Amino acid sequence: MIAKLERLAFGLILAPPAPLAGLLLFWWGAYALLPEKWIPPAALSGLLLGILVDPFLLKKLLPRASQLGTTFWAAVFLFYTIGVFGMFMGVPVFNALLAVPAGFVVGAKLAARGADWPLARKAAERTAWFTTAVLAVVCAASALLALLSSSTASDLKGLLGLGFEVTPGMVAGLIVIGGLALLAFGWGLALVSVRFSYAFLRRKA
Repeated sequence: MIAKLERLAFGLILAPPAPLAGLLLFWWGAYALLPEKWIPPAALSGLLLGILVDPFLLKKLLPRASQLGTTFWAAVFLFYTIGVFGMFMGVPVFNALLAVPAGFVVGAKLAARGADWPLARKAAERTAWFTTAVLAVVCAASALLALLSSSTASDLKGLLGLGFEVTPGMVAGLIVIGGLALLAFGWGLALVSVRFSYAFLRRKA
C-alpha cells in the first residue's frame, strides 16, 4: 500500500512537466514565428504532444524515481517554481507550497537508501535551505514587480477592502514582513515534509 502511494505521488509530480513544457514551447514558438490566429492551435498541439509523450517518460522514470539524481529533481523543482510564479501572476504565496513535493522526493530518496535519522535530519535541513533560497528569489522578484507597479497600493486597498489609502511605506512594510513570514513558513514546511515522508516511507521496507 505504501509503495503504491509513493508511486502515485511520484506520478503526480512527474506527469505535468511534459504537457506543460509542450504547451509553453509551442505557444511561444508560434507567438514568435506564426500569425496570431495560429497560436491557439499550436499551443494545443504542443499540449497534446506532451500528453502523448508522457506515458513513455513515466514508464521510464517512475520505476527508478527515488534513484534519480539531485540535479534532475532540482530542475523539476525550478520548472514548477517558474510555472507557479507565472500562473499566479507574481504572487509568491503558492510557491511556498512547493516545499511539500520537494520534501517528499527527498524523504523518498532517503527511505530508499535506508538512511539513518541523523542523515535524514541533515538532508531535511539542506532541502529547507534550497527551497527557501529559491523562494527568497521568488519573493524578491515579486517585491520588485510590486514596487515598480503604480497600481499596487490601489490593488491592495481593493483586495483587502480597506477604508484608507495605502501608502508606499505600507506596501514596503507588507513586503518585508510578509516576505519574512513566508520564508519562515516555507522553511518549516520543507523540514516537516522531508521528515514525514522519510518516516512514512521507511515502513514499506
